[in-house]
Amino acid sequence: MEEDFELSRREAQIERAQRRAELFLPVSNQVANLSSNDRLGEVQEDDEDVLKFIEEIESLCMNCHRDGMTRLLLTMIPYFREVVIMSFYCEHCHFKNTEVQSAGEIQERGIKYTLKMDHPVDFERQVVKSDTAVFRLEDLDLEIPAGRGKLTNLEGILSEILSDLEYGQKARKRQDPDIYEKVEVVVQALLKIMHGGSFPCIVTLNDPAGNSWIEPSRKDAGAKYVRNEYPRSADQNAELGLAGDVDKSQEQPQSEPMKIQEVNATGSVVSMDVEGGTMEGVEILDGKMYSLPCECPGCAKYAMMNIQMVNIPYFKQVIVSAVVCVHCGYRTNDVKTGGEIPDKGQRILFHVKSPVDLRRDLLKSETCAVRIEACSVEVQPGTMGGRFTTVEGLLTQIRDDLRGSIFSTDDDQKSGGDSMEEDMKLSWLHFFAGLDKAIEGKMQYTIELEDPLASSYVQSLTAPEPDPQIEIEDYERTKEEEEDLGLSDMRTELNAKGEYIKETVKKALAGPSKDNLNISSSRHQHRPQSASNDTSSIADKMANLDIK
Repeated sequence: MEEDFELSRREAQIERAQRRAELFLPVSNQVANLSSNDRLGEVQEDDEDVLKFIEEIESLCMNCHRDGMTRLLLTMIPYFREVVIMSFYCEHCHFKNTEVQSAGEIQERGIKYTLKMDHPVDFERQVVKSDTAVFRLEDLDLEIPAGRGKLTNLEGILSEILSDLEYGQKARKRQDPDIYEKVEVVVQALLKIMHGGSFPCIVTLNDPAGNSWIEPSRKDAGAKYVRNEYPRSADQNAELGLAGDVDKSQEQPQSEPMKIQEVNATGSVVSMDVEGGTMEGVEILDGKMYSLPCECPGCAKYAMMNIQMVNIPYFKQVIVSAVVCVHCGYRTNDVKTGGEIPDKGQRILFHVKSPVDLRRDLLKSETCAVRIEACSVEVQPGTMGGRFTTVEGLLTQIRDDLRGSIFSTDDDQKSGGDSMEEDMKLSWLHFFAGLDKAIEGKMQYTIELEDPLASSYVQSLTAPEPDPQIEIEDYERTKEEEEDLGLSDMRTELNAKGEYIKETVKKALAGPSKDNLNISSSRHQHRPQSASNDTSSIADKMANLDIK
């Protein structure tokens, strides 16, 4: 039953992709489809073979209430996906209006872009703001709420904010001087930013539907450009209209206690009642798989989450989870580490010297940053979530995610669309060629994992002896990292009134001992966890959770 559903789902996805490839072509490709005798202005009305890629529809002008003309262009934006660009013009009152709408489906996860603008060239970056996205200028606490979609650049969107703020300022100065002064302060601050006098400044674009975008650049480094995907909340699903058709028969009955399913080593399933609707009091045993009822983040229908505790030798225990929805086909997996929060962060340097090293197990927590200097790769914390995979698997996912956002999956020629500059396209092709070389093991390089919670891991082939290819360095967390992790305001102690009081993470009062030097090559080996007798690979463990 499930195999038939999966097969039909994949066939439907292929059919939709083929249909999109036919309709949403780059403008240059659509023009190229016209024959030399069928140029614009020379097309015969009775020639049905000529591709007309701009649709014209008569529509009502909302300004003078007479008929105007709406033009629709179905196209593909480089680095992004398919959109419909609409332009309206009324020849009677000369009213004009433009709008852009996403032609793709609502994505499985929401998306948030954060860009630190520190150079005037950043104003030229293209922006797609869908009708569900919120744009914010964080330094001035200015926000454009969800509304009409836009296809513009950062300079255009900031100019629009400035124009809206300046509108009516003369009348406001006479009628309400106090409001005028407050608005004028914001106007002057925005003008200073647009003239490059307030760099750096931060802008964010948050879209629960996942259909908005800020153009990346090959020169982005550090935390300048951050793309973060996140699961939608129930309220966000309701706003997008995804929660209105939930099948009540598929929901967990509220009158009955929540049930979890335990899968034994023999494959038999045992159901257990959980009081209170939570996992509190349930002991999770190593190697056993548990199934919990949950809400699908994609369609908000009833789904099941499979979790399993895995003991990584010479490291710690982690919990691997996977959600598979039989209604919409949504799939996701995540890895969570347990244990106390360490006093320091950890930086792992793994030197890849041969193709054998690509098969080593690797755990990247959701707070870990990944850097590969030889390939010009830098992945910020939170971008990919937690991953329990191999070195090759991590690099492959980084490559596929980047390639999917730069070149369309239907772009076999890797043209990047008609508006991608040739120099930029060659730069991206050179970047992916280097990444492919690293994935195939044809070069030596170093992978750096920097984790402020010290919850990431690379498999050692010489455990419990030190591995010469792994270097581990402990470092003091910055104030920004502790604030981002919520450690600065942690409350874990109760006062006499039974109220939680603030307690920051305690630092060691004594200096570092000889056994706790700054750099060590054997930190993996002196973890308190003992080696496990389970020799099954991580791929086998994750396959048990139905992770593809």
